[in-house]
Amino acid sequence: MNDLFENLPFQPANILLPRDCDLSLWSVVACDQYTSRPEYWQRVEERVGRAPSALRLILPESCLEGPSVETDIMEINSNMSRYLREGRFQEYPDALIYVERTLSNGGVRRGLVGMVDLEQYDYEPGSKAAVRATEGTVMARIPPRVAVRKNAPIELPHAMLLADCNDIIPPLSSQTEEMELLYDFDLMEEGGHLKGWLLTREQKERTAQAIGAWQEWADRERDGLLFVVGDGNHSLAAAKECYERRKGLTAPEQWPELPSRYALCELVHFYDGSVEMEPIHRVVFGAKPEELLDALMEYYPSAIQGKGEGHTISFVVNRWSQGALTVQKPPARLPVDTLQRFLDDYIAAHPRARIDYIHGEEEARQLAGEREDAVAFLLPPPDWTELFNAIVRDGVLPRKTFSIGQAQDKRFYLEARKIRK
Repeated sequence: MNDLFENLPFQPANILLPRDCDLSLWSVVACDQYTSRPEYWQRVEERVGRAPSALRLILPESCLEGPSVETDIMEINSNMSRYLREGRFQEYPDALIYVERTLSNGGVRRGLVGMVDLEQYDYEPGSKAAVRATEGTVMARIPPRVAVRKNAPIELPHAMLLADCNDIIPPLSSQTEEMELLYDFDLMEEGGHLKGWLLTREQKERTAQAIGAWQEWADRERDGLLFVVGDGNHSLAAAKECYERRKGLTAPEQWPELPSRYALCELVHFYDGSVEMEPIHRVVFGAKPEELLDALMEYYPSAIQGKGEGHTISFVVNRWSQGALTVQKPPARLPVDTLQRFLDDYIAAHPRARIDYIHGEEEARQLAGEREDAVAFLLPPPDWTELFNAIVRDGVLPRKTFSIGQAQDKRFYLEARKIRK
């Protein structure tokens, strides 16, 4: 552990980067994207071909419930071990990497790749941890991710933490000439461009001081909340579960040295103009649209057709047929919570129906238009100016409330870290 970062929740890591390969083929989008678009992953498969790629080290979420998932996980772990044996990675010890991601809209998202101390992260509502989840965690989604991680020799991160401090990441954007450029390449499938620089010791020292000062302020003024999870909470929750299992087999004095105690992630500046908080829409498959909408009206007797006072929920039955209904005197603070309460009960009573959570309104419209048994519910963009205060006040937001940008702007896998000795 770097002494400068002792007791801080975000620290430098021994970061692995791929070498001697085409990074545009190595780097692929987060595994929880395009779950209802198998053709996307098929295009990626065809594009990568036989080239070394992170595609061989991840399991797309659309495959988590597939018939061969156990075999798929074993193959992924085998590929990880083989890549390590073949020397596919170059290790950068005790590293922090400043990254600039040019997004599909031309904006630049700035972040810092390091590792989060899972002892200081908690996804439980009402937690007082320094790093907290922003949304409710779906407990059923943790075991499949634990299955992927528990025997893996390395991890590849797509989690992003959000920092609302102007003294941690923004100063680095004007200091890149002092750093070593590690990578600079275009991402596939309209993912934009990615550049990364290795921080110097002096820059790491200033970063540690900035995080420490912000932690002191957070302890004093904000119930100890330092960072929140902007993306990848279920992956971090799975990492936490794996660490807790390892703790049970390890003497307490050895816990700080466990590789599983930490998880690689990117710390992103919340007030960066490119960080756009988008609503996550719901598409219900396997239901007759008219019956589904009638059930929603029956679930909330105060609901009316069209827009009005209360929580207005827009829907799309096919690409061009759309409407809205309003739940008057809603039971929840946010429209997403009002809708989700109904959907949870509806799915429980209709096993053939299922929900997919879609990043991007146009994508949701397309999915609803492709099937006669689908309805897309389109949610409004929430006001995120009070995000951190809302987490302190309310604990967590409803699950799948927001997304950082569109699907193609999600984090792409590039860096890795060993998580087993």
